[in-house]
Amino acid sequence: MTLTTCIFDAYGTLFDVSAAAREAAAEPENAALADIWPALARDWRQKQLQYTWLRAVTGDHADFWEVTQNGLDWAMAAAGLAAPALRDRLLALYRTLSAFPEVPAMLSRLKGMGLNTAILSNGSPAMLTDAVTSAGIGDMLDDLLSVESVGVFKPHRSVYDLVGRRFGCAPEQVLFISSNGWDAAAAAGYGFTTAWVNRADEPVDRLPWVPAHTLSDLTPIPELAGRL
Repeated sequence: MTLTTCIFDAYGTLFDVSAAAREAAAEPENAALADIWPALARDWRQKQLQYTWLRAVTGDHADFWEVTQNGLDWAMAAAGLAAPALRDRLLALYRTLSAFPEVPAMLSRLKGMGLNTAILSNGSPAMLTDAVTSAGIGDMLDDLLSVESVGVFKPHRSVYDLVGRRFGCAPEQVLFISSNGWDAAAAAGYGFTTAWVNRADEPVDRLPWVPAHTLSDLTPIPELAGRL
């Protein structure tokens, strides 16, 4: 079937999840982060994801903003940081994460090809709106699909169902792009053609499914979409 729709994960895929800690560390009042911000960003992201998985398994859902705050609190405690002003600053920066540099041109090319484009994310609607507005890419996306409409985090199948429900397409007509190997793998198991954006050159996750394509960044997405 002909490809009609390109769907993107948001955090880590379109938006740089390390940007909040990196930008805060560059501010003079946050000198305590200068040497530890990479570890803080890593721990924050790891706990954020772990909490989504645990909540999905237990059925104890909370929106992604609460989970993001929980992850930061754990990461700050692990780093020995107890500074409410720093916490507030990191959370504010997370609402306006920088998009990766290739994102605007890549999305513009996809829209020029006549394809549907959308985000499918764990993020709450307000978080996604803030990020997309800050990055200036709203006019290149047809929709922002949030797990909040189904009340469970990825990789639950009901999340991937949102794409067909919104665009009236079959899974075979979708190219799904994520920087999370587990997300790209689960989406492949669902039936999407998937591209894993493996910026860190990590090993493939040991899961029953594998992404069809592995890329180092988002630049080749329009060319890939044109071949499908």
